Amino acid sequence: MRSSRPSSSAYFFMLASFILISIPTSFCSENQKYAANCNKPFHFHCVGTRTLYPRKLLSIAPGMAAILILSLVIICSVKRGYLSCHKILWWKKDAMNDPISAKELIQDYEPMAPKRYTYSDVKKLTNSFKYKVGQGGFGVVYKGKLPDSDGRIVAVKLLSEAKGNGEEFINEVASISRTSHVNIVNLLGFCYERNKRALIYEFVSNGSLDKFIYDEGNSVTNCHLDCQTMFQIAIGVARGLEYLHRGCRTRILHFDIKPHNILLDEDLCPKISDFGLAKLCKTKESVVSITGMRGTAGFIAPEVFSRNFGGVSHKSDVYSYGMLVLEMVGGRKNFQSGVSHTSQIYFPHWIYNKLQQEESFDDTFGDITEVGEDAIKKLIIVSLWCIQTNPSDRPSMAKVIEMLEGTLLSLQFPPKPFLDSPTRSP
Repeated sequence: MRSSRPSSSAYFFMLASFILISIPTSFCSENQKYAANCNKPFHFHCVGTRTLYPRKLLSIAPGMAAILILSLVIICSVKRGYLSCHKILWWKKDAMNDPISAKELIQDYEPMAPKRYTYSDVKKLTNSFKYKVGQGGFGVVYKGKLPDSDGRIVAVKLLSEAKGNGEEFINEVASISRTSHVNIVNLLGFCYERNKRALIYEFVSNGSLDKFIYDEGNSVTNCHLDCQTMFQIAIGVARGLEYLHRGCRTRILHFDIKPHNILLDEDLCPKISDFGLAKLCKTKESVVSITGMRGTAGFIAPEVFSRNFGGVSHKSDVYSYGMLVLEMVGGRKNFQSGVSHTSQIYFPHWIYNKLQQEESFDDTFGDITEVGEDAIKKLIIVSLWCIQTNPSDRPSMAKVIEMLEGTLLSLQFPPKPFLDSPTRSP
């Protein structure tokens, strides 16, 4: 792999699937002379042509030589070996076999890392995983209580052991530990003990948004939201996403925005959760590179599964947000197995036609006021802009908030969404 020449100062940048670390040229050349290889804490692996540089005796006083050698030992455990003339070092993804390196990675990348718990601690605070409160794509969630003076209630997400080398664990800890926002779930601690991995969050009492919007015949869990509450939830999620995209020191792309990953507290304030698929990128980076497809069917932006639609970026989260809000308004899932996107029951077309023909939403919300009707129409119009096929036609999350907080009359009616690959200008 070739790379540009690194700058004179070290910098650290973590991607979802690996860690890239660049070090100063002076550091590399200095260590080449002593055939040194740093093995902690990231298990450095040197890439490129290997050249052995024999040690040369320094023509200085014995005392100075001893001090120099001692300094090198303290820096990186000097041992006989090889060092590449390239300045790119990779962290080998062996977190499953060496949990200590994963912990050190998190602590080095984010000094304010959350508290680490042992697996024995996790079993105690969940009463041996007695109360299961949910299950997602990456594991099971249990209710627990912290062993502190106030006995704070927490949610413990126990990650599936079958999930390989812990990549999604590192994603979640590294990304969410960088956040602090009322609309982002708060990470309180983690456990990494060989193949046992757990994340400890604040407990969000009302659970996930999906049980409030889908009519699945369960009168206990299904509680439809009124128009104004729904509107405030939509704005809250938008603010959380806008913070991830622009408010953090490093831009965070979530890649799995859906009702199941939006939690509601006792005041129905929304909190974005589940950062297992998240990707960290530079704030000025307009398009990012990802391997494979990320997300959940029905919420995945077209460009994520086919680059013919454009590059993957923060606009991919905007698309997922649009689909999320349409589901809130429609009270039904936008994706059903076996339903053709060209049929009349394709969800975005159904709700677009309902708005265009000025049909009432009384069948979903009952008798609603004029203010409530305007709020629903505003949500639909903004969401339809968010799910435009061409990423460049979608608004940013900052623009979404501006549109939602503006007047209905100020909004331009969007084009009907389609799924054919858009024609690109030369």
